[in-house]
Amino acid sequence: MAAPHYPIYAGGKFTDTPVPLEVYNPYTNQLLATTSLAGADELNAAIVAAQAVRKEMQQLPGWKKFQILRQISDSILAKQDRLAQLLCRESGKPIRYARAEILRAAQTFLDAAEEAKRLPGEYLTLDRTPAGEGREGWVKYFPVGIVAGIAPFNFPLNLAVHKIAPAIAAGCPIVLKPASSTPLSTLELAKIIDETELPKGAVSILPMNRTAGNQLVTDERFALLSFTGSPEVGWKMKAEAGKKKVVLELGGNAGVIVTPTANLPQAVSKCINGGFAYSGQICIHAQRIFVQQQIFQSFANAFVQRTQGLRAGEPEIDGVDVSVMIDEANAMRVENWVNEAVQAGAQLLCGGTREGAFYAPTILTRTHNSMKVVCEEVFGPVVIIEPYENFADALRMINDTRFGLQAGVFTNDVREMDAAFAEIEAGGIILNDVPTFRVDHMPYGGVKDSGLGREGVAYAMRDMLEARILVK
Repeated sequence: MAAPHYPIYAGGKFTDTPVPLEVYNPYTNQLLATTSLAGADELNAAIVAAQAVRKEMQQLPGWKKFQILRQISDSILAKQDRLAQLLCRESGKPIRYARAEILRAAQTFLDAAEEAKRLPGEYLTLDRTPAGEGREGWVKYFPVGIVAGIAPFNFPLNLAVHKIAPAIAAGCPIVLKPASSTPLSTLELAKIIDETELPKGAVSILPMNRTAGNQLVTDERFALLSFTGSPEVGWKMKAEAGKKKVVLELGGNAGVIVTPTANLPQAVSKCINGGFAYSGQICIHAQRIFVQQQIFQSFANAFVQRTQGLRAGEPEIDGVDVSVMIDEANAMRVENWVNEAVQAGAQLLCGGTREGAFYAPTILTRTHNSMKVVCEEVFGPVVIIEPYENFADALRMINDTRFGLQAGVFTNDVREMDAAFAEIEAGGIILNDVPTFRVDHMPYGGVKDSGLGREGVAYAMRDMLEARILVK
């Protein structure tokens, strides 16, 4: 039986190109489906179509955007089982996490539908100075223009939706590039979008070759670039983006603090999920865990025991906790980083083995900050745990990184909660939970090398709108 074929979605039309793209199941290594790679011609057609509907999108009333976004959300829910299976197969994500991602994507569109009803606006009195006497102003927010979106493989649907949904709500056309390894769920989304009354050309979803992908960054017809991916690529894009706005979500090596006042079993349980969900291939993966030295051994013992009890296997099987990484090359990279750390003196508490694209959940201790498993984003199922003496030390250890996306702090001491919020250099501080926690309407983004700007529907829309004042 031939693998199914997915056309790309350019300017509101389903089409193909002469350049095929094969998508493989990372667990079976079997061909899952085929699609096409868009080149400069297809990208230009998408941009021209977006330009043609830019004014129509700007003038689309809130109630109409609400209906469109709500319809997309409802359609995702109606097709959630099939979408989850497809997402599971293209990404190697265990089915329970794939199902959760589909539900989140539907919720994100629903959030966008609500936000479309309440675009910002302000009335200003201007007589604070003599020059403004008798004057008043109205501030209205207008769509910035065409958005270029680039989404990663690890949440192939929901992270794409975090660019598409707010763009529709803000009235901006968008051209989205999904990851070449996981484009199928977004191409299924294109079919859902195409069934709505959204103007054709408002959304294009194009797997692209490198040349076309670079054009997303440099083409002056785009008003905003929204990129989720690695820091090295993201900051290079910003340097090359010209005058357009740039929003970057670039990941990190998120830290966790566990204090003596914490509920220890709860902290262990949540850190297991934060450390090993989707084999650690999550931007807010709980990578560095710092435990107060009086409870360190108890935490470490329980953490190792729970980790060794995780069920590994085929991602489509219910109950499987961990499965393969996105490809063998990334599993080999993680293996090399762990081996380097062990050779430099780190102690392996469990894991440390690889079979093809599967890398076993791994815990290290006695690490130091020069090791890649500590100072870089491991983006794999590897966690380091280290003791600390006092809370000030823990805060210093959390901040001793070039990243700052989110951090988790397990404490029931109000003073420690306040200190964490005041002093941790990260975009989000999660109390009594892991940094992996995210709901889709909260502001999400980082500081330092972890990015620029914020996602979360209402917050993403702020970058997709610009203020204009009318003075009377």
